[in-house]
Amino acid sequence: MEGFHFLQALFILTLASSLAYASDPSPLQDFCVAINDPNDAVFVNGKVCKDAKLATADDFFFSGLNIGKITSNSVGSSVTPVNVAQISGLNTLGISLARIDYAANGGLNPPHTHPRATEILVVLEGTLYVGFVTSNPDNRVIAKVLNKGDVFVFPVGLVHFQFNPGKSKAVAIAALSSQDPGVITIANAVFGSDPSINPDVLSKAFKLDKSMVKSLQSKF
Repeated sequence: MEGFHFLQALFILTLASSLAYASDPSPLQDFCVAINDPNDAVFVNGKVCKDAKLATADDFFFSGLNIGKITSNSVGSSVTPVNVAQISGLNTLGISLARIDYAANGGLNPPHTHPRATEILVVLEGTLYVGFVTSNPDNRVIAKVLNKGDVFVFPVGLVHFQFNPGKSKAVAIAALSSQDPGVITIANAVFGSDPSINPDVLSKAFKLDKSMVKSLQSKF
């Protein structure tokens, strides 16, 4: 009888645990507005799947990650993404990749977040100063200088950055825990939104003169 009660309790505990861990799948888009007419609907949380019998090696292949991109832009960096848009076979697999090239003497991957992914980055060439900022109220910067072969992790959703302080170019490879991690570059989102955020909002939030806010918005 005691054995029966033990098994009964174990079953209830197991059931409760499974319910506690149950949740909606993480979204792969910014939002999904419900509609009643399916004719006006779009497919979300991934892409429509090809018949597995029709899959080929090219569905799981990408070439060219060995080729660096030009970094002669305003921030001195360039990203080559390898996500589900480049490799259709990544659909539903929850992983993607990116190559980041940094110009010498200040190449920057500006402060940004990935709303749907943790990132792990390895330096292939050069030196990088990298870090992330913890959430409110601490807003603590956790940062470190990385050299060739070093690895650093950026937790999901946190603002992070990479900066090349060296006199030669730097290259890194990042792996992300989503087929479509998304990216929000802070400066672009705040000062380059479309339409623009009311300067009164940004002036108060950033403690800047309204004229300075308008000047920053004009740059984006």
